[in-house]
Amino acid sequence: MTQPAPDPWADLRAHTAARLALGRAGTAIPTRELLDFGLAHAQARDAVHLPLDADALAARLGGLCGTPLQVASAAPERATYLLRPDLGRRLCDRDVQRLQALGNGGHAGHDLLLVVADGLSALAVERHAEPLLRAIVGSAPQGWRIGPVVIATQARVALGDEVGALLGARMVALLIGERPGLSSPDSLGIYLTWHPRVGCSDAERNCISNVRPEGLDPAAAAARMWWLCTEARRLGLTGVRLKDRSDGVTLAAGGRQGPQDEPPLPHPPPRPLPRGERE
Repeated sequence: MTQPAPDPWADLRAHTAARLALGRAGTAIPTRELLDFGLAHAQARDAVHLPLDADALAARLGGLCGTPLQVASAAPERATYLLRPDLGRRLCDRDVQRLQALGNGGHAGHDLLLVVADGLSALAVERHAEPLLRAIVGSAPQGWRIGPVVIATQARVALGDEVGALLGARMVALLIGERPGLSSPDSLGIYLTWHPRVGCSDAERNCISNVRPEGLDPAAAAARMWWLCTEARRLGLTGVRLKDRSDGVTLAAGGRQGPQDEPPLPHPPPRPLPRGERE
């Protein structure tokens, strides 16, 4: 009997979770692939709606950087949170007053404030926030004052700006569950903001995404984060003007360059024609 030809895609599929070369059964995909897709879709939906057990997380993090603080956004429950992103970006009135009191009572002035937010995947926070936080604190450069961990529920990225502003932090690192994908329902992201304040734009942040065992492991994510934090403090900014060169080299034509070197500029753009010559 003639053996079927080996699938040339088999080796590539072994190295990625992407859905490629699924095969076919008649005019449709194989039943196994259809069932796998349905399972992945269900896992992504569950990750969005799963509530974060903030009390349990606080108990596990106790003593890491003092007693964790728990706060909530202005979204009263999950359904409102999903329908009103604006409410997830601001603290509820009760916690605004509480953090104001803490900021005025000597809890302010930290170099870095760590905020853990459920975001769109509490599953990511449940699985990866603790090892990531321990890697961050354990690898902190000398001289950095790290504030207490703040655990935020029904939270969006911008909530960290208000928390940081109320506690007087120079920089905020917000660890948040990212929007689930069909191959990654538990991806954690880190958003860094220098001089946090209400109204910061996304262009003023740096993001490290896909923190999980199948992506960027906690030790590597912590190392990248501290490189960015150190550069942010040196430059006094985060965002589009802070380029991630934590890998130590940048590629350039003809070889490798150091982290402070820039690749050669392209040829200058052509001189604009006078108005009468543009047509």
